[in-house]
Amino acid sequence: MQQSQSRSLVDWLSYLEQIHPVNIDMGLTRVGIVARRMGLTTLPGKVLTVAGTNGKGSSCAMAASILMAAGYRVGVYSSPHLLRFTERVRLNGQELGEQEHCAAFTEVETARAEIALTFFEFATLAALWLFRRHAPDVVLLEVGLGGRLDATNVVESDVAMITSIALDHCDWLGDTREAVAVEKAGVYRKGRAAISGEPNPPATIASEAARLGAHLYQVGRDFSGQAHDDAAAGWDYRGLQCYQGLPIPALPLMNAVTVLAALERLGLTLPESAIRQGLSEARLAGRMQRLQTDPLVIVDVAHNPHSAAYLASQLSAIPCRGVRRAVVGMLKDKDMAGSLAELDGLVDCWYLASLTGPRAATAGQLADALGQGKGSATQYDAVSEAYQQALADSSPADVVIVFGSFYTVADILATQPA
Repeated sequence: MQQSQSRSLVDWLSYLEQIHPVNIDMGLTRVGIVARRMGLTTLPGKVLTVAGTNGKGSSCAMAASILMAAGYRVGVYSSPHLLRFTERVRLNGQELGEQEHCAAFTEVETARAEIALTFFEFATLAALWLFRRHAPDVVLLEVGLGGRLDATNVVESDVAMITSIALDHCDWLGDTREAVAVEKAGVYRKGRAAISGEPNPPATIASEAARLGAHLYQVGRDFSGQAHDDAAAGWDYRGLQCYQGLPIPALPLMNAVTVLAALERLGLTLPESAIRQGLSEARLAGRMQRLQTDPLVIVDVAHNPHSAAYLASQLSAIPCRGVRRAVVGMLKDKDMAGSLAELDGLVDCWYLASLTGPRAATAGQLADALGQGKGSATQYDAVSEAYQQALADSSPADVVIVFGSFYTVADILATQPA
C-alpha cells in the first residue's frame, strides 16, 4: 500500500477495516498504550464524557449548542456516522477536512507501531489527536459501546454522565440492567462529578460511583426537570441553578435535563440566555428528522426497545389524518420483536426491508419478529425499495416513519438533495 502520507481518506478507512481481525475487541490495554505514547490521556480545556444506552448523540448536540451559544469553542466526537466519516469529529459544529483526518491517522499509525487497533480505537485516537491540535475550550466525548472498556475512556474527563440504562449489546455488556450499569459507570472518575440521568437507576450505578470515589448526582434527587402541561410554557429545571419556562428542545427533554446538570458541574459560566438559545437551536441528523410534508416523512435511528418507545411517544403526539406507514430495517443482533412491539397500534402499514452485511436482518426475519395481526406488512430487498413504495402508497394526509438502524436512515438521507 502507498505511503501513509499520501493515502486518501478512503484509503485510510479501507486500511483501518483490515488491521484488526474483529470489529469489537473491548479493553483499554492496547489503545491505552498508544494513547500514552501520543500524550492523549489528557486534553486541553474541559472534557465531558457521555455514556448511556440511548440519548448520547442528542445529549452531545444539546451540550454543544448551549456551550457555543455561551461563546465557547467546542469539539464533539460521536459515532457512528450517517453519511460521511468526517461527521465523527466536529469543531463548533463544523466537520474537519479529509486532509486533517488523514494527518491524524498518520500520527496514530506511527505511534501504534506493533500494536493492533480496531477501527473504533484507531478513529478515537485520531479524534483525540485532532482535539489536542485544535485545543477547543470543551471536548464532548460520546462513548461508543459501554463505557468502562470503551476507547474514549482512556481520557481523564472532568465530568462524566450517563443518559439512560437499558438492555442493548448484551453479548458485550451483560443481560441485566445492573450489569449494563456497571459498564456505563466505568466512565466515572475519582473526585469528579458523576451525573446519572437514568430515572430508574440500577443500584449498581451508585455502588460503582462509590467504589470509584466519584461524586454522584442523580436525577430526581439532586436535579430534575418538569414540563408544563401547556407546551408553550416550556419546562422548569432545578439543580445548582433553577430556571423556569425553558424552551422545549427538538431533542428528548429527559436528556436536556441531564445535560444541564453535567454542564453546571463543568464550572463554566453559562448565561441563562445561552441555555435558552442552545436548547432552541439544538438539532441532530437522524433523530426525529423531518424530510418533507404532505405526506410527512420522519427518519429516526431508533434501534432498540428503549429508543423505539421514545419514538412511539413522539409519533403519538403528531396528528395524522391518514395512514401511518413504517419503513423498517434492522440488525439481527438487536431486539427486533421488542422494538417493533413498541409501535404496535401506531403503525397501520409496515414496509420491512433487508439490510446488507453480516449483522443485517432480512425482511423475513423482521416479519417473524413483527408477528401476526399487526397491520399489513410487505417485504422488500432494500430500504430504498421499501421507502419508494411507501411514498407511492401515501396520500398527503399520511405519515411515513423510517427507523430501525443508522444504516436504514443513512440509506434514505443519502438520496436527499444537498
